[in-house]
Amino acid sequence: MICAGIDAGSRAIKAVLMSPETREIIGSGMVDQGVHQAKLALELDQDILKQNNLSYDDVGFTVATGYGRSAITRADKAVTEITCQARGVRSVLDDVRTIIEIGGQDSKVICIGEDGNVQDFQMNDRCAAGTGRFLEMVAGRLDVSMAEFGQLAVTSDSATIISSMCAVFAETEIIGLLAEGEEPNHIAAGVQAAVASRIVSLCGTSPQEPIAFAGGVALIPGMDQALSETLNCKVEVCRNPQMSGATGAAILACMYYGMK
Repeated sequence: MICAGIDAGSRAIKAVLMSPETREIIGSGMVDQGVHQAKLALELDQDILKQNNLSYDDVGFTVATGYGRSAITRADKAVTEITCQARGVRSVLDDVRTIIEIGGQDSKVICIGEDGNVQDFQMNDRCAAGTGRFLEMVAGRLDVSMAEFGQLAVTSDSATIISSMCAVFAETEIIGLLAEGEEPNHIAAGVQAAVASRIVSLCGTSPQEPIAFAGGVALIPGMDQALSETLNCKVEVCRNPQMSGATGAAILACMYYGMK
């Protein structure tokens, strides 16, 4: 028997299959988000199960998380992404004390106690600035992919100051900077620094170390460096940062399955 974790995020749906006995990940996958979340999640699970010569009869418990968790009606339990992120990140960095998670639609800072449980968290879900969607907008204005956007940023030795902390005003500011002939790599570095400053405002004055970086934005080159420089301490990208929520959901599914 196996257990499943599904993270229905704003930009993608992620799924992880796990052995409840060994907590070993048996399979995982991801698909872009769409209108029919439940159908997409079902098809994703089917693909992963098929790749591992398994069927739905082999799934003992499923936990759903993320913005679209309520749409995953076949899940046995829905759990907040805060709890699942904490579980997922701690499975690869067990001494983590602060988790910075930047996804497509929001950003979060999660504080972990010495006992490994969530102590507190802060979330920015009111403004696009400081999210993956904002970075996608900037990449579009610079006419590059997200990976190329990150590579541009790391080649800059003089980050442009982006003064607007509102996504709408920041876009207008960037358009103006391009019209003035500002170099795209300096703009990219400036945007990463602005996003890092936005996140640091959620962290408070002295976040506890070690600090882990999770979410899809953690895959963008330069973002971990921007956060490290702004916080003046090391920020470590966790392994498979885009899958940490689904991994945490799978771990919880294993726990709930053991209670049945």
